[in-house]
Amino acid sequence: METEVGAWPEAAVRQARKASSRPVDLVHLSRYTLGERALEREVLDLFCTQSLVYLERLQGAANDQEWKDAAHSLKGSAQAIGAWRAAEAAERAEALAGDALATSRRARLVEIEASLGEAKAYIRSLLKDR
Repeated sequence: METEVGAWPEAAVRQARKASSRPVDLVHLSRYTLGERALEREVLDLFCTQSLVYLERLQGAANDQEWKDAAHSLKGSAQAIGAWRAAEAAERAEALAGDALATSRRARLVEIEASLGEAKAYIRSLLKDR
């Protein structure tokens, strides 16, 4: 039985990740927003704002649960717009706890920051053209 990732079957998400080489999968985004350009813009703007909040929560996480909650929220937000690299980085972070989190925390934050930076730069270029 397939598990659901948001509203999308896991197999469909894996396929979309493989097919997209861009920081944001525009085909996925268009399906998510039913092709409505104004909604696409709104969702992309919201992602840029919310991803900062989730990143700050990760940076300030005082325990495993706070870390996991922030990473999970970021993962879902990134999946919603098709920012697969950011979603995968958040998923790797979400899996960490205890000693693994203590030793890998900084590396995961660097990876997340890089993937978010890439996605946001791409989003800015899209939004200025629309």
